[in-house]
Amino acid sequence: MHKVKSILWLVVFLLVTVGMGVSVWFSIQGDAEADYVVETNVPFAPFEYYKDRQIVGVDVDIVDRVAEKLNKTIQIKNVEFDVIIDNVEAGKIADAGAAGLTITPARAEKVNFTIPYYTSVQYVIYNREMPPPLRDDHIVWEALDGAKLGSQIGSTGYLFVEDEIENGVLVDTGTTIKGIDSHQLAADAINAHIIDYAIADELVAKFIVEKNPDLNALPLYYSGPTREEDYPVEESYAIAVNREKTELLEAFNEVLAGMMTPDADGKTEIDKLVLKHMGLTDE
Repeated sequence: MHKVKSILWLVVFLLVTVGMGVSVWFSIQGDAEADYVVETNVPFAPFEYYKDRQIVGVDVDIVDRVAEKLNKTIQIKNVEFDVIIDNVEAGKIADAGAAGLTITPARAEKVNFTIPYYTSVQYVIYNREMPPPLRDDHIVWEALDGAKLGSQIGSTGYLFVEDEIENGVLVDTGTTIKGIDSHQLAADAINAHIIDYAIADELVAKFIVEKNPDLNALPLYYSGPTREEDYPVEESYAIAVNREKTELLEAFNEVLAGMMTPDADGKTEIDKLVLKHMGLTDE
C-alpha cells in the first residue's frame, strides 16, 4: 500500500511540476537524472541555504533562470565545498559549481568562470573583549601577526590567509591557520579559545555577528603607503563551469548579464535577491 501511494504521489508531482515549468531539481544524494548537475555547498546564506528542507538562495535563483533559458533540467547537489572545483573540472559528476565561488588564478586553471556577479570583502570575526589592533574601521594583515586564525576549509578566506602565511606579510610571524568545516564553527572556535580570530566573507561574517552579541567583525585590508591608502581584501563571485560545457557557460553569462543591469534606483536584480534572501525586504 505504501509503495503504491508513493508511486502515485511521484506521478502527480511530476505532472504538476512539468505543468508549472519547474526545471531545477534538488538532491543531496544525486540519484536523479538531469541534463546538467550543479554542485553547491550549504549553508552559505544568502547564496545557498535550507528553507523548508529545500536548497534556496541567490545562486539557486540564478540556476533556475538558466534552466528556464535552456529549457533543460538542472540538478542541484549539496557537497563539501573543497571538492566542487575538482568535480567540475573532471566533468563526470558535476557540470558546474554555484557556491559563492571566488575567482582565483588556481581555480581558473581548472574551470571556466562566468562573468563576476557579486563582490565581497573578507572580514575578521573577533570577540568584542579581545579585539585585534584596529586601524580606524578596518583591520590590516599585519595586525594578525602571531595569531591563531581559523576559516572554512577551502574557502577563499582560508586561501587568502594561507597565501599570506606562505608568501606574504605573515611569513615567519608565527601566524597559523586552522581549517574548520564551516564559518559558523570557526566563529564558535573563537569563544572556545581554540583560535583567536576567524576569517569569512562579509555577508557570512555579518550574519554570524548579528546572532552572537559576543562577537564583532571588521573588514580586512592590505596596508597602503599611508593609512588612507589601505585597500580591502576583495573577491568576486562567479559560477564555475566545466570547460567543455560551452552552451552552459554562455547561458549563465547571458542570464547574469541581464540580472546585473541596474534599474532606475541603481540596483541590480542580484542586489535585490541578496536583500530578499537576507530577509531585508518584504518580498
